Amino acid sequence: MAGTDGGRPSIYPTLLYADAKAAIKQLTEAFGFTEASVYEGEDGKVLHAELVQGNGAVMLGSRGTGGRFDEAMKDSGHTGVYVVVDDIDAHHQRAVDHGAEILMPPTDQDYGSRDYMARDVGGNIWSFGTYAPETRA
Repeated sequence: MAGTDGGRPSIYPTLLYADAKAAIKQLTEAFGFTEASVYEGEDGKVLHAELVQGNGAVMLGSRGTGGRFDEAMKDSGHTGVYVVVDDIDAHHQRAVDHGAEILMPPTDQDYGSRDYMARDVGGNIWSFGTYAPETRA
């Protein structure tokens, strides 16, 4: 991801959901993402959405739109995404308050991070932690 200078990230996890609107609702309400853009087709399906968390972002859309990416992803499994947050306990409580499925409560790790893990409405695994690896060469 880009540095903390507010620049654009260079990597965007991209996920497809059977119900992208439910995913957007969960990611914003339970996990604290901010909706940057949402584009819907005439049928109301989410063709493309961008959600922001800190200086990173995730792109998502609906399965079954018939686009090239949808076709390429048709047999794909679930994805795991790690997101750095400052206050794990408050973030975890927000997720719990919004009914997120928690797979691991906030846990201190041997390498100095404090993490928790949750599953989203599409079955993807989200890990939230305080560990922020250095990305500069």
